[in-house]
Amino acid sequence: MENQLSFIVKLLLLSALLSALIKYVAPSFPIPTTDAITYGGRNAIALVIVLLPTVIIAIALAWRFQTQKQT
Repeated sequence: MENQLSFIVKLLLLSALLSALIKYVAPSFPIPTTDAITYGGRNAIALVIVLLPTVIIAIALAWRFQTQKQT
């Protein structure tokens, strides 16, 4: 029980730290806009930034499923 509680506390602290970094530090990073991105400029970059982690996890899980299926 104590091990689970410490894991939850660590997870909450890490989440709070990440949230603070996103709120206070991330806005200072310039997000470049280029003419190569024709669909909305900054909107397209923001969409890629938001969806990329989900796509990476989906690819990793699909790859893991395929490797487990073969064994």
